[in-house]
Amino acid sequence: MPPAVVPPDGATGLCPVDAGRWPDVARRPRASVPRTAVARAVVERALTRLPVRIVTPYNTRAATEEAQGPGTAPTLTLHDPQAFYGRIGADGLIGFGESYMADEWDSEDLVALLTVLARHVDDLVPAPLRRLRGAWVHRRPRHDRNSLDGARQNIRRHYDLSNDFFALFLDPSLTYSSAVFDALPASGASLTAAQHRKIDQLLDLARVGPGTQLLEIGTGWGELALRAAARGARVRTVTISAEQQKSAAARIRTAGCADRVDVELRDYRQITGHYDAVVSVEMIEAVGAEYWPAYFAALRRLLAPGGRAALQAITMPHDRMLATSRTHTWISKYVFPGGLVPSPEAIGRHSAEAGLRIVHDQGYGRHYAETLRLWRERFLEEGEAVEALGFDRVFRRMWELYLAYSEAGFRAQYLDVRQLVLTENGRQGTER
Repeated sequence: MPPAVVPPDGATGLCPVDAGRWPDVARRPRASVPRTAVARAVVERALTRLPVRIVTPYNTRAATEEAQGPGTAPTLTLHDPQAFYGRIGADGLIGFGESYMADEWDSEDLVALLTVLARHVDDLVPAPLRRLRGAWVHRRPRHDRNSLDGARQNIRRHYDLSNDFFALFLDPSLTYSSAVFDALPASGASLTAAQHRKIDQLLDLARVGPGTQLLEIGTGWGELALRAAARGARVRTVTISAEQQKSAAARIRTAGCADRVDVELRDYRQITGHYDAVVSVEMIEAVGAEYWPAYFAALRRLLAPGGRAALQAITMPHDRMLATSRTHTWISKYVFPGGLVPSPEAIGRHSAEAGLRIVHDQGYGRHYAETLRLWRERFLEEGEAVEALGFDRVFRRMWELYLAYSEAGFRAQYLDVRQLVLTENGRQGTER
């Protein structure tokens, strides 16, 4: 393993970085002086108009009284301003995230800070500079495409990190998608029941019961398949995560359901047959816009006459989706390579083009914010256990930022999560 890189003069030294594993985090930003100056001017101009306080080693700059509003504004504490602005000047929001991974900035309330930024995402860059967006954003790398081989590689980089890792912060059902709580704000003790409520809602929407031939696209760790089998359904569940497939199959055997559930390592494009119901939970985000037509065509092809597909999908506004659809972001670089959150309009258009129509659509964005809060709090509590699994401080800061960033997106209503039912066009009346 390469030696840890000690930050040069001016950096904090809080987070030695393994240059072999994190080359772009270890490398000091190489933005030109003009780009760094522009980044500083843009960031400072934006933040001084928002309820945020900038704290540097030299001073504290509070938000304007009008912007700050009631209460205390969250802080953006810059340990290394030059590196922070240099990274943004070089790589935009990718640099913003890498700067956090490198310990160059912090906040005493990370979610509050990111929520403010998410609520004002369209105001952060002056309109004249938005036309120059291509000067600092990067195109998505071709190797992140979700071809049959590419999709397996992309999933391996996230879901195959370690089953033990995910077990540290998920609830005992090992469900890695939004729960639906009976009351908000939620408590950790209610998370498993809320995950079961979400699963049962989807199974009800798909009308899964005794004798139902059910296909699940995206196994996770098997909880939905287990609950469907308990209803008397015959379940075929597919995943392209080798780690999840092994874990889910073991859980299903232990539960005595192996005669009713088949867990296969298979891509959705390779499935054959017809099913009374198809359920897919937060899988569309990993498909990639290029392959959404294939995904919805598969749903239509796999549904038996009169069948129903129940989806749970994260969504974002259509204009934001278009702005990020070809952009290499911090999330796509470090967390979900090849992924893209669709808009409701994109889901509606692609489902209609595949011969499907949406007959039920309900959102649960506030529930996802609470789910993410509970995961993040547990993740931080289990920091030593995460480290013991071999995940270094840079990784832990990356995941803290990912969970906080996602939670902020739902709290700002920049993101939503929806449960939908799709049927063959011309069949099944609209839900009442």
